[in-house]
Amino acid sequence: MANTKIFVLMGVSGCGKSAVATQLAQKLGAAFLDGDFLHPRANIEKMASGQPLNDDDRAPWLAAINDAAFAMQRANPVSLIVCSALKKAYRDRLRQGNPNLAFLFLKGDFDLIEQRLIARQGHFQKSGMLASQFAALEVPGADENDVIEIDIAQPLDAVIEQAYQAILTRE
Repeated sequence: MANTKIFVLMGVSGCGKSAVATQLAQKLGAAFLDGDFLHPRANIEKMASGQPLNDDDRAPWLAAINDAAFAMQRANPVSLIVCSALKKAYRDRLRQGNPNLAFLFLKGDFDLIEQRLIARQGHFQKSGMLASQFAALEVPGADENDVIEIDIAQPLDAVIEQAYQAILTRE
């Protein structure tokens, strides 16, 4: 497990985590997990009704992602997990007991992401919840040296290439 790497693609809803991770997984031959699949039913229903999740709602979800990351590294040299990881405490929970884990922070401004959410179809996260996501976001600081920031204002192919190069550099 010493040579394995797990990358959590983090950021607010609409920043492109799933799109980037899906294409990166193909390009790298990496394992991929969308952390949304690990949300308990109550969380999905709450988000679908337009209510933001609170820290208590997220606790079992973060624990499940931490467990999944630990399991994934046992069988995969590179694993990608999509998880918003908005707060430092959430990122710390994901890091817990796993020195092989790093983050790719897909960073964009409110207006850009809002336009993407308005254009999005068939996703349970409502665009009106974006303000609460930005309010909750604790932008990683210099003390989080396992976070690689990627600007999403560039074309998707460029975002994927930048993430790809960042992963190759960290391997």
